[in-house]
Amino acid sequence: MILVTGSRGAVATHLTRMLHDNGLPVRLGSTHPDALTPPEGVHTVRLDLTDPQTFPAALAGVTAVFLYASADHVTDFIDHARTAGVDHVVLLSSSSVLGPDAENDPLATSHLDVEKALLASPVITTTVLRPGSFASNAGAWAWAIKAGKPVSLPFPEAHSDPIHEADVAAAAYAALTDPRHRGGQFTLTGPESLTFAEQIDHIAAVTGRPITTHHVSRDQWKHQMADHLPGHYADALLNWWESNDGKPVPTTHTVEDLTGRPARPFTAWATDHTTDFITP
Repeated sequence: MILVTGSRGAVATHLTRMLHDNGLPVRLGSTHPDALTPPEGVHTVRLDLTDPQTFPAALAGVTAVFLYASADHVTDFIDHARTAGVDHVVLLSSSSVLGPDAENDPLATSHLDVEKALLASPVITTTVLRPGSFASNAGAWAWAIKAGKPVSLPFPEAHSDPIHEADVAAAAYAALTDPRHRGGQFTLTGPESLTFAEQIDHIAAVTGRPITTHHVSRDQWKHQMADHLPGHYADALLNWWESNDGKPVPTTHTVEDLTGRPARPFTAWATDHTTDFITP
């Protein structure tokens, strides 16, 4: 039995479908299992990764886990997983852990703490997936685009390596099912380095609607995001974008190495999510 955590997320949704379609037993863990719409025959269970009391029932009979975890109670989760007989965890981490000051980076530190805890386990084999920038981050612009308002960008020429969530799921499926990848550490990116302005141009092309941008200062952007993003996270993001302003970021072929198929371009993601940007 494979336990998929974070089951309401896009990666977990794609992964669940792949596992189910290939006849593999899968259980979905979520803090709100009643809100899930799993494939027929897939069972759900309440799993709150901040509440160890929910761990035993979720892990009963499980041998492998797809884990998207916070550092809170990760050692408790490992203890319960070991007791249940889990011998393989595929961890969805972040490439931010590879940064020069990851231990002091708010975007990286929780991922790094989870990695360290799992990799220290002598019993459970951990495979680490470290995606870079999710293409779905562009969804943050959807409200402005649908409203016909400019998209505020503090660094419109900052580069990222947007990866389709379906490619992350395909990599996770390969890690769970192909013994050759077991125990590896993989950095996942999209196939190209794109600026935010280029990503917006792609969205405009697939929606058939012009999209304007507004170049704002760091402080203006932080003020706009104050209700949604704590200040220290906003600063970390701004620092990251500034460090990549006008500088292409490196990409990998890891998705193809794991899945046998190249990573989808950002245009594919934009096409798949066109309605997100045009539906009121």
